[in-house]
Amino acid sequence: MNDIRIAPSILSADFAAMGAAVEQLERSGADLIHCDVMDGSFVPKITFGSDMIAAVRKHTSLPLDVHLMCVSPQNKIEEFVKAGASGLTVHFEACIDKTKKILQFIRSFGVRAGVSVSPDTPVSSVYDVLEEADMLLIMSVYPGRGGQKLIERTLAKAEEARSFLENAGLKRDIEMDGGINEENAAQVISSGVNILVAGNTVFRSQDMAKTIAQLRGAK
Repeated sequence: MNDIRIAPSILSADFAAMGAAVEQLERSGADLIHCDVMDGSFVPKITFGSDMIAAVRKHTSLPLDVHLMCVSPQNKIEEFVKAGASGLTVHFEACIDKTKKILQFIRSFGVRAGVSVSPDTPVSSVYDVLEEADMLLIMSVYPGRGGQKLIERTLAKAEEARSFLENAGLKRDIEMDGGINEENAAQVISSGVNILVAGNTVFRSQDMAKTIAQLRGAK
């Protein structure tokens, strides 16, 4: 499996001091900056758009892992790439039969392409598009809802996906997003996940560097 990486979500940061928050994440050893973009349609909540990505880009050299929880994500890809996204992940549920073409479109800009599945979507739904993806994002909570605990049955989806990728000879990252903390990180990693998205766990920590290290090294 690929090296374990930690991608704190800036959705848990103080939006009034986002630049400082991102700089602190980089100093604390984060591997990526996870940016949850919600459009108020695919999910009820609205967060931020490409202007925030452009602002964050000025404060860090880390990869910006942009998660588009949006309808018609293909219409937003170019603007997020221009804003500084290092990779864009779209939801299978928002793309369905267009998923493969959208992933190809993302890759055409020279950035990483990811596909995400929500908790109730079988991971097998995206097996036929993973050749066009660099990453599979498994949502371990329902997108757009705050304060949820990790849904344990999603760990089995990660195990299934890792087994499929290995049997297919595909080296792909598996990212998990939602409810990850020091208590369950080892279980998440054991399921085959190598990129852990952690928002509240990192931002509510008294020692971000220690928490990020603990998540990365969980066994």
